[in-house]
Amino acid sequence: MTRVTQARRSPAAGSGRRSSDVAVLPNPPPGTRLDAIRAHLEGAGAPAYRFRQLVRCLTDRGVARFADMEELPAALRRDLTERFGPAVLPLTPVVTEAAPQVEKVLFATRSGARAETVLSRYRAGWSSMCVSSQAGCGLGCTFCATGAVGLVRNLTADEIHGQVVHPHWRAGGRALPDSVAFMGMGEALANPHVLPALRLLTSPGYGGISPRRITVSTVGFTPGLERLVREQPRVTLTLSVHSPFAEQRAELIPLERRFPLAGNLAVLDRHVAAVRRKVYLAYLLIAGVNDSADHLAALARLVQERPRPELFHVSVIRYNAASGADPSYRAPAVEEVAAFVARLRALGVRATRRRQFGASIDAACGQLHARYLLAARFPGTG
Repeated sequence: MTRVTQARRSPAAGSGRRSSDVAVLPNPPPGTRLDAIRAHLEGAGAPAYRFRQLVRCLTDRGVARFADMEELPAALRRDLTERFGPAVLPLTPVVTEAAPQVEKVLFATRSGARAETVLSRYRAGWSSMCVSSQAGCGLGCTFCATGAVGLVRNLTADEIHGQVVHPHWRAGGRALPDSVAFMGMGEALANPHVLPALRLLTSPGYGGISPRRITVSTVGFTPGLERLVREQPRVTLTLSVHSPFAEQRAELIPLERRFPLAGNLAVLDRHVAAVRRKVYLAYLLIAGVNDSADHLAALARLVQERPRPELFHVSVIRYNAASGADPSYRAPAVEEVAAFVARLRALGVRATRRRQFGASIDAACGQLHARYLLAARFPGTG
């Protein structure tokens, strides 16, 4: 932890690394809103530095409305507003909830779709953001509130990037988050827009976040996983396991029937051999469902059988009751989670319990959205 904290605070990892004040700002990915703005400015004959100024307003100062970008000439601000609407970002906060060290926002897109974002602030001085990749989710995992919502649509690269750089988070001069995790609503690897979003988040000027500080979580969408490790090999990967037994895992994660766990592990085996970096296996511990001695032994074998077992780290998560999830699921006692982790370690498996904030505001993916929909459909229930 000390080493990571020092790296985050080093000059190379500080605000200078992320500044938009670069000599040549890389072009945004094709098809993004930022690329359309860049092309419009170029077509209008504006100097190249005007686009750099615009991006600096957004990512350095947290200003998203064209009218408030005082660095730009008034005529240009009016032109951009007429052409693209009032703001660079296609997101508007709808609902906000906060608890000590954590804040959760439900954003509305211009089409009316909703996406949740959670920002956690740690006492050591760094912050982490959990972003959504889809509005809803169509995979139907039985432990997840988002699955109960169903898939509305994939979020665009602009909508994903916008969750991170939105001015809402920048009050009081706060910086961009130190790390980003694709662990919010949706299956990230089922959305092809995640890859251009990663390009934005990691490119100097637009986010400048090291790929090593970005985590992409998947329940096992194999084609997307194969593409991700090929195009973004430095991002951190988390694969949800939740049961070492295929039949039960298919009940928890129906995608198992289409893309079995074994196939996803094979992709990770090749990946860790090539990059020699750790990957994570998420294990959601549900009382009386997947917490038996047999589950623990089989999970340990699953790791031990890997060609590079030392590069697989099990992250144990205590189940948190969610709206729309299977009502029979219960959270294990905190002591039982600690004991499960300790037994894994005793078997030689690298394992930790994932730190969780925000239980008082249901800071797990899809819960705020689920309650928002319930209140909209049945006034007085929210």
